[in-house]
Amino acid sequence: MYLKRPAGGLAFCIFYLASCFTNKYVLSVLKFTYPTLFQGWQTLVGGLLLHVSWKLGWVEINLCSRSEILSWLPASPIPVFLTIHNAAEVITCGFQKFVQKEQISHLKVCSVLFLLIAAVCLPLCDTQFDPNGYLWALIHLICVGAYRVFHKLWKPNSLSDLDQQYINYVFSVVLLASASHPAGDLFSALDFPFLYFYRFHSSCCASGLLGFFLMLHAVKLKSSTTSGQYAAWSFLAKVITAGLSPFFFAMTANVLTISCLVISGVGEALLVYTERTGT
Repeated sequence: MYLKRPAGGLAFCIFYLASCFTNKYVLSVLKFTYPTLFQGWQTLVGGLLLHVSWKLGWVEINLCSRSEILSWLPASPIPVFLTIHNAAEVITCGFQKFVQKEQISHLKVCSVLFLLIAAVCLPLCDTQFDPNGYLWALIHLICVGAYRVFHKLWKPNSLSDLDQQYINYVFSVVLLASASHPAGDLFSALDFPFLYFYRFHSSCCASGLLGFFLMLHAVKLKSSTTSGQYAAWSFLAKVITAGLSPFFFAMTANVLTISCLVISGVGEALLVYTERTGT
C-alpha cells in the first residue's frame, strides 16, 4: 500500500503516538481520573493556541456567518480509546444503511461487524476492567458516532476544518467546565496526590501542546490527501501506538483480550481498504 505525503504522514504518526502516550501517563500512571478537568484543560489549551495562531496570521479562520456557527454547535464533540473509538463507525454505517437507505458493500458490513464484535467483547475479556473508564469510552463512542452522522447530514460550505475545530474547542471548554462540578471532579481533584508535582504539571502542559499539534497535522494531512490516504495514515498511527504501548506501560492481557484487539485491527484494515478502493 503506497502512502502519499510521507513527511506529513510521519509527523502525524509521531504526534499521535506522543499525544496518546502522554495522555496514558497522566490518566493511568499518575491516575488523574478526572475526565472533565483533563479534557477541559486539553480543549482550553488547544483553543487558546488556535486563537493565538489565528490572530498572528499563522492559520486562517473564517467565522463570519453566525447562522453557520450556530448550526454547527450540535456537532461539537468531546474528544479518547482505540478499539472503542473504532466502533463509532458502526453508528455511521447503521445510519447510512437504515436511515439514508444507502447501498453498503458486503466488505464494509463485514469490517463494521468486526469492529462491533471487538468493542462488545473487549470489556468482557479485559483483565484490567475499569467501569468508569469504559463508561467514558462509551460516552466518547456515542459522541464520535453522533458527530460523524451530523457531519454527513450537514456538510458546512463556508466553515473549514479549522473553523469547525475552533468552534469545537470553545463549545467543549464551556461544556466541560460546566460539567466538572456536577460530576464531582472539581473538588475531588484537590485531593489528587501529585497536584503540586512538576511531573503532573509538565505532563498536562505537554498533553495540551501535543493535542494541538496533532490536530494541526491532522487537518493539514486531511486537506492534502484523499480520504482513503488519510484513513491509511490514521490506521498506521494507531498500529504503531498500540504496538509500542506494552513496551512503555504495564499491560495485563490474556488470549481473549489480544484476540479482540486483533479483530478490531482487522476490521479497521478492511474499512481502510473499502475507503481507498471505494467499495
